[in-house]
Amino acid sequence: MTIDLAAKLAFLRSQSTLDHVVECVETHMAWVFLSERRAWKIKKPVRLPYLDHSTLEQRRRSCLQELRLGRRLAANVYQGVVPLVAGPRGLAIDPSDPSASPADGAGQIVDWLVVMRRLPAERMLPRMLARGAATPADADALGDLLVAFYRDAVRAPWSGVDYRHRLRNTVAADAAELIERSAPRSQILPLVHEQLAGVEREADSLDQRVADGRVVDAHGDLRPEHVCLESPLVVIDPLEFNDELRMLDAASELAFFALECARLRATWFGNRVLARYVERSGDRVPPAVVALYRNRHALTRALIALRHIDDAEPAAQPRWRAKADEYLSSALGPSH
Repeated sequence: MTIDLAAKLAFLRSQSTLDHVVECVETHMAWVFLSERRAWKIKKPVRLPYLDHSTLEQRRRSCLQELRLGRRLAANVYQGVVPLVAGPRGLAIDPSDPSASPADGAGQIVDWLVVMRRLPAERMLPRMLARGAATPADADALGDLLVAFYRDAVRAPWSGVDYRHRLRNTVAADAAELIERSAPRSQILPLVHEQLAGVEREADSLDQRVADGRVVDAHGDLRPEHVCLESPLVVIDPLEFNDELRMLDAASELAFFALECARLRATWFGNRVLARYVERSGDRVPPAVVALYRNRHALTRALIALRHIDDAEPAAQPRWRAKADEYLSSALGPSH
C-alpha cells in the first residue's frame, strides 16, 4: 500500500490526531508536530549527499538512532518511536513496539514517528538569553552536564594522523561546495588556506587530543536552540544521521556552541560554558585550537545556510544567503 506524503502530513495535522496538534514546524530534514504535551517528528523522505531517508526502513533506523542518542542528554524527553499505519479505516498511530509488526488488522506501516515530551518554549536558551533570564549558574550547569557526557562518550577510533586528514578533507570539501554555490572564491580561498595552515600549526596539539580521548561520539549539533533550561537541564536534537559527522573533539563542539551564542549576542554564555568545561574536566585545550575549530564551524554553517536555499521559498532565499555571509564574516579571524 502506498500513501503519499501529503496524505500523511494532512493526517498528522488533523485536530483529532496526536493529542490535538496546535503547531507544525518544518525543518530541513523533518516535520515536527506539536501538541500541548508532546512533539511528534516525522523524517522527510529525502536522499542527500550526507544522509539517506528515502526508504521506510532507513527512516525507521534513523528514528531509533535519534531515540538512543537523544536519551543521552535528555532521557526524560525522548519517549519512544511509533509507527504510522494504514488500515481499512485509514491512517492511524500504532503505539506498538517499533521492532514488532502491527497487531493483526492494524494495517501496514507506512512511516515512523519519534515521540518526545514537549518542552516549555519560554525555557529554551535563546528565549532565556533574549530576555536576560539566563544566568552564569545556568552556563555552569550546562558545562557540568557536558563534562560528564564527554567523559563517558565513546572515543573515536582514529589516530591523530587520521583525525587531521579528516579535518583537512572537511575544510576542502566545504570550500569546494561553497564556491559551487556561488560564494565568492576571493573570500573562500583565503579562509581555506588559513584553516589548513592552522591544522598543520596545531598538529601536535590535535594529535595529543586524539590520544587523550578528547575526540568522542558527541552531540553533533550543539546549538542554543537545542538547550532547555528546565530542571534538570536537557539538550535535545542530536545529529543522528551520520556517525562520522558526530565524532567531534569536545573542544570543537564547545567552540561551535560559543560561535552560536555569539550570534545571539550572548558571547558570555558560550565562553562561560567552555571555561566551566576546562575547569571541571582538566582539559587545558589550547586557545589556538579553539579558534581553529570555531572558524572551521563557521565555514560549515555558511555552507549549510546556502543548502537551505535549495528548498526555500523565493522570498526566504535572501535571508539564507545573508546568514551564510554572516558566518563567512565570522570565519575571517586567524586561528592563531
